Amino acid sequence: MTAVPESPESAPSGLSPQPGRDAAALPDRAAVQRRTVNVLMAAQIFIGVGMGAVISAGSLLVERLTGSQAAAGFATTLVTLGAAALSVPLAALSRSRGRRAGLGTGVLIAAAGSLVVLVAAPLGWVPLAFLGLLLVGAGTAANLQSRFAATDLAEAGGRARALSLVVWSVTVGAVLGPNLTGPGAGVARALQLPGEAGAFVFSGVAYLLGWALIHTRLRPDPMLLAARLNPGETTGRGARFLTRMSGALRHVAASPSALTGLIALVLGHAVMVSVMTMTPVHLAHHGASLSVVGFTISLHIAGMYAFSPLVGRAADRFGRVPVILAGQVVYVAATLLAGTAGDRRWAVTAGLFLLGVGWSCATVAASTLLSESVDAAHRAEVQGASDMLMGLVGAAGGALSGAFVAVSGYGGLNAAAAVLVLPVSGCALYFGLRKR
Repeated sequence: MTAVPESPESAPSGLSPQPGRDAAALPDRAAVQRRTVNVLMAAQIFIGVGMGAVISAGSLLVERLTGSQAAAGFATTLVTLGAAALSVPLAALSRSRGRRAGLGTGVLIAAAGSLVVLVAAPLGWVPLAFLGLLLVGAGTAANLQSRFAATDLAEAGGRARALSLVVWSVTVGAVLGPNLTGPGAGVARALQLPGEAGAFVFSGVAYLLGWALIHTRLRPDPMLLAARLNPGETTGRGARFLTRMSGALRHVAASPSALTGLIALVLGHAVMVSVMTMTPVHLAHHGASLSVVGFTISLHIAGMYAFSPLVGRAADRFGRVPVILAGQVVYVAATLLAGTAGDRRWAVTAGLFLLGVGWSCATVAASTLLSESVDAAHRAEVQGASDMLMGLVGAAGGALSGAFVAVSGYGGLNAAAAVLVLPVSGCALYFGLRKR
């Protein structure tokens, strides 16, 4: 009887390919990388729909359920906190069972969270709605980790491009998602739900479709195949994930380039989340309809994702640090424009668009810098830790944003967010000068 070659997914992690049979069984790296990026791009479209629908409707739904403007910011806070809480377990799952298991589980949890919100909304059960929003955060965690999955098999010179393509693919779904707020109101009426809850119907369906695509098409698994192709880079794989993550963070702290990337990722995300969280509420209080709110968030998300391939090319050509610094300049322009807009909707919309562009510059360049600045043996743990820190700081920004608006207005919120540009710029300039 002829032996069946063992697939890359079924082999124990970290085992080097044996001469002969195992070596012949390994698929072509470049071909698998192309397939991986294509599958991730397609899945990100559905994940983007789910994320965009929640962003535009979540804060409005929480304000309706609680009757408090200050509490509206907790919608994005809870989603971001859920992403932070689940990023490390999902990264650990990816480490042990591959990206297909980690990403797929995150998207499936997000779909369940949308269902929980739909159950809680008509009943007015605020704690249950908050639980659903926490679970929806798993979709954000999967979205963030997808960009790193695109680099598992990428050659060194193509990492920024592969990462930026996966980030870019979110554009279609993420721009479409917020615009489902208006149609979602009609669906909500048919299902006897609050109008703001209708978007979660689209969110749940989109997440399920994204999970199905990852579960069935992300084969062979890029992380498991990378472990077999590069067995020397998987030392210590049997150690506990959390123990290895603490060591990975020490590894980041000892590397100026990795530390710069991490700080730019975390604080840049806080700027974006804090301003974006309260923008739907600000617009609604100035008479904007749900359609206008959805359009504004759509342009914001387009700024986040649509130009990422150009940002990736710029990061490859001009360097990671210059692109990070360019993002900080755009952040200042965005917060200045939105913060002084008052009731001028066009200015708020333009400011939110620039806010997204700044996030794209910071995230693509900083993610690439961080990923390539750490040893492959620590990479999964560093990626999980960075996403967790992004989520925690973003959650704090979202939680405080409602209080800032209540005390100092929308302009005060933008001013406070702009201050976070200073430490990022300082670290990037220091690293850039030290490198020269």
